[in-house]
Amino acid sequence: MQTSAALQRIQPSATLAMTSRVLEMKRAGIDVIGLGAGEPDFDTPDFVKEAAIAAIRAGMTKYTNVDGTPELKEAIVAKYKRDNALDYATSQISVNAGGKHTLFNAFCATIDSGDEVIIPAPYWVSYPDVVEFAGGKPVFVAAGADQNYKLKPEQLEAAITARTKWVVLNSPSNPTGAAYSEAELKALGGVLERHPHVLIYADDMYEHILYDGFEFRTIAQVCPSLYDRTLTANGVSKAYAMTGWRIGYAGGPAWLIRAMSKLQSQSTSNPCSISQAASVAALNGDQSFLKERVAAFQGRRDLVVSMLNQINGMNCPRPEGAFYVYPEFSALIGKTTPKGTLIDSDEAMINYLLEDARVAAVHGAAFGLSPALRISYATSDAVLTQACERIQEACAALR
Repeated sequence: MQTSAALQRIQPSATLAMTSRVLEMKRAGIDVIGLGAGEPDFDTPDFVKEAAIAAIRAGMTKYTNVDGTPELKEAIVAKYKRDNALDYATSQISVNAGGKHTLFNAFCATIDSGDEVIIPAPYWVSYPDVVEFAGGKPVFVAAGADQNYKLKPEQLEAAITARTKWVVLNSPSNPTGAAYSEAELKALGGVLERHPHVLIYADDMYEHILYDGFEFRTIAQVCPSLYDRTLTANGVSKAYAMTGWRIGYAGGPAWLIRAMSKLQSQSTSNPCSISQAASVAALNGDQSFLKERVAAFQGRRDLVVSMLNQINGMNCPRPEGAFYVYPEFSALIGKTTPKGTLIDSDEAMINYLLEDARVAAVHGAAFGLSPALRISYATSDAVLTQACERIQEACAALR
């Protein structure tokens, strides 16, 4: 028997594959440090957990509206108004089983065979696979360390064709942590204003994890002319440490929200009712805890960037947000490990680090720009220090 052509067009998630590999090694008793998972190490706030417990006790365990309860949609509307100065009606809000589900619904509801989607590289691993599953064509635009991993207006202009259906803007970025300033978004918006057939997918999942006073902006906010063709996507996973609760959401044009709801009605139906109740509490509750957590992430960022930049042949830009670094190491390609293995790709490098240094990262090829690594610093200072020391030693041993 053979699987569908659509399924054969996609690959398993590289980040989840590395996470599974690390778990297997740990179960086998191997001392390995996992820096591959994109998951905060903080716990879900207690007031959010209490709201979920109260929902269970109140019997909120039945089906809900397909794409979100009225209460959660109202909380999301208030969040967009409060944080982003964006006005949406509840009919313009979609609630999904995580950010990946939001992406899947949006693309599968709109992409026809041959439609193009512009994706700046490096990119989150799921963007191109969902495009290809839907029958579209990913159009990659390289934005390397020399431009701080951010798309330039002239690159966007050159990539747009008559077949372009979407452009993806992820800020702060997974995998690089790079974030677009208001001026940078306005410059990109100026290009998109000239191409009214292009939809914009604004992935703001790491909105609240920003450093050094960087002020978050999203493109529909700074370019109101693009509001009617922008899907502004977010979720509770990263800011509120609710990855396992599986709630993503988006605000956008009502026609697109209806299309996404139609697809969801024949796939997952509603997201978990208890998770939705918890998300209402997260969005409406006291947000002050975020400052403490962001301060901890910033200290970790500074630690990791400093230690990685001490390695000869490795260049690690300082990200504006999220909890990843994306060091490039082109100067190390062609070197040989103590066991005689040639480092001829970033996949060879991560295998070397995993097998010899017992540190797990994700290879840059999975994110579309090599040679590089994605390292998540969502763990303690002590663990990060030990991991970076192991990486330093392993790189120093290359010849």
